[in-house]
Amino acid sequence: MNYENYVLSNFKAISTNESLARMIVSSFVSSTDIGLNDLLDIKTAVSEAVTNAIIHGYDEKNGEVSMLCALNDGILHIEITDYGKGISNIEKARTPLFTSKPELERSGMGFTVMEMLMDSLEVISEEGKGTKIILTKKISSNDED
Repeated sequence: MNYENYVLSNFKAISTNESLARMIVSSFVSSTDIGLNDLLDIKTAVSEAVTNAIIHGYDEKNGEVSMLCALNDGILHIEITDYGKGISNIEKARTPLFTSKPELERSGMGFTVMEMLMDSLEVISEEGKGTKIILTKKISSNDED
């Protein structure tokens, strides 16, 4: 797809880079008329997606996360990809309160939170090859959310 603007970043799958991902997306949309509530929603959704990649995709072992942030016609498009173990049952993983890591006291609400905060959420995964989370959000300049 031809985007008006985009940034592609790759970073090591470690928890400290979750804040880096938030800063990247925040900086990327700063040139738009984005409202504060929308910005906070986007940053939270990105945090959830990157955290899932680190904790579930790689079991907190070595790996890399790729993040594409793109703008086209007032729509923010974000893809967060890991190349880890993948998800065997996406429908089950998207069920509220389901977690594959109960020993880590995970809430199982990551996908639900992303879905609530963004206009759309798509999950593409293949076992042994990784997972791609695709988030979209129409950028608006009002804060009446």
